[in-house]
Amino acid sequence: MPYEYTPPKYAQVIEELRRRIESGEYPPGSLLPSEHQLSDEFQIARPTVVRALRVLRQDGWIETQQGKGSFVRGRPALASLASQRTGEEALNRDESREAGELIESGISAPPARVAALLGRAGEDGVLARRLLRRQDGEASELVTWWVPAALAEGTDLARDEPLHGGVRGHLSRRRGIRVDHVLEQVTARHPTSQEAKLLGVGKSAAMLAMYVAARDASGAPVLVLEVVMPGDRHELEDAYQVG
Repeated sequence: MPYEYTPPKYAQVIEELRRRIESGEYPPGSLLPSEHQLSDEFQIARPTVVRALRVLRQDGWIETQQGKGSFVRGRPALASLASQRTGEEALNRDESREAGELIESGISAPPARVAALLGRAGEDGVLARRLLRRQDGEASELVTWWVPAALAEGTDLARDEPLHGGVRGHLSRRRGIRVDHVLEQVTARHPTSQEAKLLGVGKSAAMLAMYVAARDASGAPVLVLEVVMPGDRHELEDAYQVG
C-alpha cells in the first residue's frame, strides 16, 4: 500500500490562502476573512488559523492591522526564502497565543545532549520549562526550554502560567539577554517514557527532536530549546539562497 502524506492542517490553510492570493481571488489590498470565518470554513480550531496567518505574515504575503484584520500584500519576492528558519520561529513563539498546557517549571536535570550544549553555563543547575502543544485538540509537540539557573533568577520562568511574549522575549526584558546566533540540531530517535505518554505514541515510534542552542554575541550559551515531535505528524522544511 503506497504511503500517503497529509500535511498538518495549518500548512493546508497556508497553501490554500497562498493559492487564492496568487490566483487573484484575494487581490493585493483586500481584507482576508476573519480568524473566526477561516476557522469555520476550514473546520479547524482558531489557534491553528492564528498559526497559519502568522507564517503568512512572516513570509510577507499579508500584513495585520490592529483592530482591522489581515490585508493581502501579494506574492513577495523570494517568498519561500523569506520565512524565519525553523529554530528561530520556535524561539520567538508566544506561549499566551498557542494552545497547550504547562507540564513542568522548575530546576531539573537536563538530558546529556542538552547538558553538552549548555556546557559550563549549566553546571550550577538548569531550569526546565516544559509545555505540551496541541493542534486541533491533538498533542502535537513537547517543548522544553532549558535555561541556566543563574540566568533564570529574577524571572517568571518558574511560574505555572503562560508567558506573554514568550521565553526569549521575557529573558530579554527581565535580564537584558540578547540572542546573537543559534546552533540548530535535528535528530531522529525513539521517545522517552514521559514523551510517549504525553504525546500519545508508542515506545518505538519515530520522533523528530530539534535542539536550538541560543548563544549571545560572545558565544556563551544562554538557553537550549528542545522540541520533540511525532515523526508522522510533522515535516521540517528549509529554503535558502546559494552562491
